[in-house]
Amino acid sequence: MAQPESLSELLNGRRAALDASLPAVGFLAGWLPFHSLWAGTAGALICALGVVGWRLHRGDRPRAVLIGLLAVCVAALIALHTGKAEDFFLLQLLSNGASVLAWTISIVIRWPLLGLIVGAVLGQRTRWRRDPDLLKAYSRASWVWVLQYVIRLAIFFPLYAANLVGVLAAARILLTWPLIAGCLAVSWWVIQRTLPAGHPGLRHPVDRPA
Repeated sequence: MAQPESLSELLNGRRAALDASLPAVGFLAGWLPFHSLWAGTAGALICALGVVGWRLHRGDRPRAVLIGLLAVCVAALIALHTGKAEDFFLLQLLSNGASVLAWTISIVIRWPLLGLIVGAVLGQRTRWRRDPDLLKAYSRASWVWVLQYVIRLAIFFPLYAANLVGVLAAARILLTWPLIAGCLAVSWWVIQRTLPAGHPGLRHPVDRPA
């Protein structure tokens, strides 16, 4: 019997985490030698454009990488407008705060975002909500994602407030690929532990009202 796909495989988590890490690598590479905001943002934009070019060359769907490029451009514009290098990470800080709120609310109102994301990837729309076991599993696993964003905020905000640009860039790298990989692994473990024995899995919701 084939093993069920993991969340990382379904969501292309490893690739997405790597793509998201590279602009921060570029920023750090530009910032460290010169302590220049222009050099840092140029390095980030070069890496972001490289990611887009590589993914398009491989025939990947451009939507995700183009959104990533847009986010890097907005972050660069914010930093260049304020003249503060740490503001390159302001958008990331705000998005993590908004994510904590959005994911928490989604769990409370019983529309967990993890279920919405996986359901959209699998073409199920919201059919998974009619499966009480899947609804419970997605809700519990979504708390792992909330914790991920809380960890980022707890580390990013003090570094941002202290204007520790180089450390902030390094933290941004370390808290992207490793943290996302860990979050995907733990949330997948929570889903597996929550679903009862004999459940057909994420691709096959049991269509019955909660």
